[in-house]
Amino acid sequence: MESTSVHYKKLIVNDLNIFYREAGAPDAPTLLLLHGYPTSSHMFRNLIPTLSKQYHVIAPDLPGFGYSDAPETQEFSYTFDNLANTMQAFIDQLGMKRFAIYVFDYGAPVGLRLAMANPEKITGIISQNGNAYEEGLSKEWSPIQRYWKDPSQANRESLRDFVSYKATWFQYHEGVPDPSLIAPETYTLDQHFLDRPGNIEIQLDLVKDYRTNVALYPEFHKYFRTYQPKLLLVWGNKDPYFLPAGAEAYKKDLPEAILKFYNTGHFALETNAAEIGADILEFMKTLAI
Repeated sequence: MESTSVHYKKLIVNDLNIFYREAGAPDAPTLLLLHGYPTSSHMFRNLIPTLSKQYHVIAPDLPGFGYSDAPETQEFSYTFDNLANTMQAFIDQLGMKRFAIYVFDYGAPVGLRLAMANPEKITGIISQNGNAYEEGLSKEWSPIQRYWKDPSQANRESLRDFVSYKATWFQYHEGVPDPSLIAPETYTLDQHFLDRPGNIEIQLDLVKDYRTNVALYPEFHKYFRTYQPKLLLVWGNKDPYFLPAGAEAYKKDLPEAILKFYNTGHFALETNAAEIGADILEFMKTLAI
């Protein structure tokens, strides 16, 4: 019997409450969905019902995002290494032995760290605007790159608008041909969490640490070349942050990768969930579970 109902759960991981969505038969092949900035597992609400008809789907909220705990920066080190360490403990506690990963935005460097640390567990990778090549970084990264080069307080202060309502709205709408497809609860919910006291410092710490992801790109590429994981790229081609060239660059190391572009922006699932879901189901059939 199919089990497509979504269950909303919490798991204590390294003293943090980690919220996650789970659906599908527990004995079916597993998909781990990793969200990006500034959202949460809420971004997968339209995709999970499609996937859970055939697969076991788990979608956690990263620390500092959504309904997971967001301890102050003095209590938790907001680095991508630490996010990955938390997710490692999460998959270990759930006993996840073999799974495919869907990575998006911030979820890409977290998920690729997991893949490098657990190559035997990864059945395949789906990257939806999840960048791993410098060719993918647009001019929108220029102020952030200045902060990486000179992490002064002045450069940090200059990025405070990064977490503003205007910036969140832009992320959802830029490059979208039909804005009426963007559900208002998406950016409204994201902004609710961004506006929590102290959250701006959390997000600026992660922005600063994102430079470690770019530094790791050569290691990601080495993992691709060594293990040749099956890869599906589903990419909004009007993404203002991660350019189509970043998707195409994956083929340098994974020439058999399947690449699908959609005429939309950063949050491709908001406009193209049905198409992306169908493409994922086709891709999943090719994996050795």
